[in-house]
Amino acid sequence: MQANPGDVMSHAEMSAIEQLSLQRGMNFRPGGRRSVILMSVRKGAPYADRLESSGRVLIYEGHDVDNIKGGPDPKSVDQPEFLPSGKPTANGKFASAAHEYVKGKAQADLVHVYEKIKTGIWTFNGVFRLCDAWTEESDGRQVFKFRFELTDARGPESPTGNPDLDHNRMIPSAVKREVWARDDGKCVTCGSTDNLHFDHILPFSKGGSSVTAENIQLLCARHNLAKSDRIQ
Repeated sequence: MQANPGDVMSHAEMSAIEQLSLQRGMNFRPGGRRSVILMSVRKGAPYADRLESSGRVLIYEGHDVDNIKGGPDPKSVDQPEFLPSGKPTANGKFASAAHEYVKGKAQADLVHVYEKIKTGIWTFNGVFRLCDAWTEESDGRQVFKFRFELTDARGPESPTGNPDLDHNRMIPSAVKREVWARDDGKCVTCGSTDNLHFDHILPFSKGGSSVTAENIQLLCARHNLAKSDRIQ
């Protein structure tokens, strides 16, 4: 299976693409493969993720301690860098990799980023570089922050070659949600609900905008491929 930026999928499909049971938001080099993170900027999301620079920069918040019966409220304590055993948490692993890059001791880790659009619906945002990590105070506790920058790399198992430019320009989260609601989660051409993709009506490569819902539509894989780079 393969994924391209803008592809829409279920959680099961996302897990199949990554060959991983994605039960956690932060997955550091699972099985030696590229890391995977799950993000959300929806209202009520559990973490304060945000997108900057027209979606090309992701500031991702680290994860809390596990919610254990009889334990503290996870939102009341510092986000952990290490487990009680002394081994690093996912926060610690990502932070260590980011610091090695900042020091010039390693290349930036490449990370697959998936965004939750609504319950059960996800979209592949692309391949990002892990560029920095730090902690900051938030509501009386310390939380991790990670900076990821969008690359032009292809997604998991995507074919090589020059990517279609309009597939590699991030569509803002609010625009995706607006388009999903407007198009009723269906291909605007045939009404299919399978293999959907957020498509630029006027391609980005021809000057089309990614930041307005008027230039974005839902197309199924068949009609997205048929359209290709033609202006309709």
